[in-house]
Amino acid sequence: MLDDPGVDALVRQWTAERAQDAEAVEAHRIASEWLADAPMAPVVPGIPGQRARGGAARWSTVEGTDPRYLAAMRDRLPGVPEELLSAAAGWWQMVGGVAEAEEWWDAGMSPLDQRALDYRAAGLAPSDLSRRLGPLTVLEHLRRGSAPAWCVARLQRQRGAA
Repeated sequence: MLDDPGVDALVRQWTAERAQDAEAVEAHRIASEWLADAPMAPVVPGIPGQRARGGAARWSTVEGTDPRYLAAMRDRLPGVPEELLSAAAGWWQMVGGVAEAEEWWDAGMSPLDQRALDYRAAGLAPSDLSRRLGPLTVLEHLRRGSAPAWCVARLQRQRGAA
């Protein structure tokens, strides 16, 4: 993992929440048996008021996670559970292509850290994370709680003074 105690704590918490103790296994077994006995009614997709009208009879299938993101994340975080990688990859897909996500990761962001979306929206680029604002880099300021907008304003002032 990367040197970010917040991300390491997230992985530990996520893993602990999904640990299968005997009680959870038994509850899942009972629920599965109960659902298996329930009668299956045919479900017609769509909005009830629009079902009688024309149009496609079925929904398009949408792949939840781009496999290229999962492969890139798996290379960087080999010990992280697949379900967690898949959830995180869904957010990274909103950043842009895999190449841009990898730029953020190479700049020091963990693939499990979704704050890059906020940083990008504030106007930061991956190359900004290593720039210095006083004694700390932008990434260090962000990890200590500085607002992304503050970092952007400081970088703009710094560029104007140069």
